[in-house]
Amino acid sequence: MRTGDDALEGHRARKQFGQNFLVDPQVVREILAITDPRPGQRIVEIGAGLGALTAGLLAGGAAVTAIEIDRDLLPRLETRFGAEPRFTLVARDALRVSLHELAAGGRLRAVGNLPYNLSSPLVLHLLDAMDVLDDATVMLQHEVAARLAAAPGCADYGRLSIAAQVCCRVDLVLAVPPESFEPVPKVESSVVRLTPHPDLPSLALRRALGRITQQAFSLRRKVVRHSLGRLFAEEQLAACGIHLRQRPEEIAVAHYLALARLGEEPPTGV
Repeated sequence: MRTGDDALEGHRARKQFGQNFLVDPQVVREILAITDPRPGQRIVEIGAGLGALTAGLLAGGAAVTAIEIDRDLLPRLETRFGAEPRFTLVARDALRVSLHELAAGGRLRAVGNLPYNLSSPLVLHLLDAMDVLDDATVMLQHEVAARLAAAPGCADYGRLSIAAQVCCRVDLVLAVPPESFEPVPKVESSVVRLTPHPDLPSLALRRALGRITQQAFSLRRKVVRHSLGRLFAEEQLAACGIHLRQRPEEIAVAHYLALARLGEEPPTGV
């Protein structure tokens, strides 16, 4: 593994962008093996950085649209990959890039080493685009990865768990130690693969679900009588498998989804 200034090729990591560059070649190889890029595939890379993953994605034959917000890195990426016709560089904040527009009626895959300070918003951005994604393989701080995969009854289970699991299967596929990055973060990281469910609920239904879980988890430590009980009749909750004395983290994803299906418009007060 390269470290220090050599690893960053003279670039100083910028805290405002949450930059921790992957510099361990073995981890890069493992992520590429998990992703398995193929000719004909279109891959969106969120946060291309110094191009550690970009090179392997292109070598696999995929067409890569690399999104990078740090303008200091753009000349490096253009110099390294600009001559490759399958490479497109988008100099924008990934949260402001419409994946539906990039898909243009087709399908995409997503890959990225997500900045720690924006990992949850970026995951939600990907979840909103699951109808055009075949999968998303992203590196996150382990705390966020654990929340995505958490089961009901766990301390990590919450709104992010429900938002992810209603859309896709969540697989934690690789643990990555801090020393694999430069600068070295103070947290552990994990690579997560998100694979959309074949029967992906509509975006309107998922947004209704988000409003309901926001209400439920606004009083996380209280039983849902104090939150959802204000919005739904006891009979409605019971019909969806929810009881007034349950806490929000005890309710399964399927039961929250059943509640959202009572009407894709939010209930009064949400």
